[in-house]
Amino acid sequence: MITSDGIVFGIDDDHSVRQSLCRLLDSAGYKVELFKSASQFLERPVHPGPSCVIVDVKMPGLNGLDLQKALIQRRREEQLVFITGHGNIPMSVEAMKAGAVDFLPKPFKPKELLRCVERALARSAEQRGCAAEKQEARSLLDRLTPREFEVVLLLITGMLNKQVGAELGMAEKTVKCHRGRLMKKLGTTSVPDLIRIVQKAEVPLQGESPTKVL
Repeated sequence: MITSDGIVFGIDDDHSVRQSLCRLLDSAGYKVELFKSASQFLERPVHPGPSCVIVDVKMPGLNGLDLQKALIQRRREEQLVFITGHGNIPMSVEAMKAGAVDFLPKPFKPKELLRCVERALARSAEQRGCAAEKQEARSLLDRLTPREFEVVLLLITGMLNKQVGAELGMAEKTVKCHRGRLMKKLGTTSVPDLIRIVQKAEVPLQGESPTKVL
């Protein structure tokens, strides 16, 4: 499935390979941008939508695996499909362990590459959706005071108001007040709703003191 905001990047120092990629991807209806080096690609502003990067493993300067490491270090989420005429098993294992969608030896079948691109864009869209939900959940939790956040972390464990009060050294009535305010701030009405927000925000729960970690 081709998304309107998705894009496929091709990186290869061989001009003929870039031309072939352009023709194939263009005929399949994808938006395409080509680069002759990984360094040139990194100079481009990050694409805000789903993206797939088809990259040759061995290139002058920054090679494909180096690019993968650079993207990980920068916490970028482009999905990589490696192509190579000089690959080996250890190299492919390294790339796949680091999150590559696939590792294709040259020559590869056009349909095979297109399937990889489709999977890469689907994974990219899914990751971006999860990241957006995570950010939204964290923004909601940021509205809470430190004490309200402490109450949330205890409520989601199944504690009753009285138990939360005993844990935090406050009256049950005070807990009820905090609970009412935090529920209003978060736009929720139940503990299961709180659990979903905390899970989406990926707040560490085990081994953490009940302080705001966002």
